[in-house]
Amino acid sequence: MTANQPPDKPQVFRSPTAVMVWIVWLLFAVANWIDLAVQGRDHASAVAAAILLLATGAAYVTAQRPRIIAGKTGVTIRNPLRDHRIGWAGVVKVDLADLLRVHCRWVGPADAASGQPGGKEHDKVISAWAVHYSRRRQLAAEARVRRAARSPGLRRSSLGLPSGGRGLPYGGAVSGPEASSPEAEAEKVVRVLSERATAAKAEAVWAEPLTSTWSGRAIAALVIPALILLLVWLL
Repeated sequence: MTANQPPDKPQVFRSPTAVMVWIVWLLFAVANWIDLAVQGRDHASAVAAAILLLATGAAYVTAQRPRIIAGKTGVTIRNPLRDHRIGWAGVVKVDLADLLRVHCRWVGPADAASGQPGGKEHDKVISAWAVHYSRRRQLAAEARVRRAARSPGLRRSSLGLPSGGRGLPYGGAVSGPEASSPEAEAEKVVRVLSERATAAKAEAVWAEPLTSTWSGRAIAALVIPALILLLVWLL
């Protein structure tokens, strides 16, 4: 995951793979649009251009948009079509399943009809599309580290020369894919968010309620190209 941490600014966590997919697709789409503009003069070319536009909107929504923004007062989870924000005091737990999950709990406004002075307590689990986690890959990486720890000596190649291959690096620290895998990075994000939530709870008086909103820009990125494709197809 990538985290931008300028002083006094929010931390932003995103998937480097998703960002790379977005950039590669954008370059591919632009190159094809240029080719269609230069060589395409028929209805099929117009349909192909519209399909590329719709696919680009889908890539933007699923690869470019998702992120986790850890601010001073709370955390924002930006998923493909919706944004969720909760104050740090309302974050009960952060864990990993197939996606990173933020467990939220907050108290709603007082309800005179129910007679509860503090309002009703709400619980919700938000899954963040920006952080994926594969328990199987993580277990495989841990098994490789354990095997390397049991064989600290450097293996030798067929020519009798030392080969670092799978052995532990100097000093016994684990590096390489085992240390920088997406799963390991996901666990780091969980630790950062959990620590910030714990620190904020010591100072917070009340939990800011969860707010969930639809993203107009994300919806437009899908609906407008779909309408353009429909019009081009019918013409």
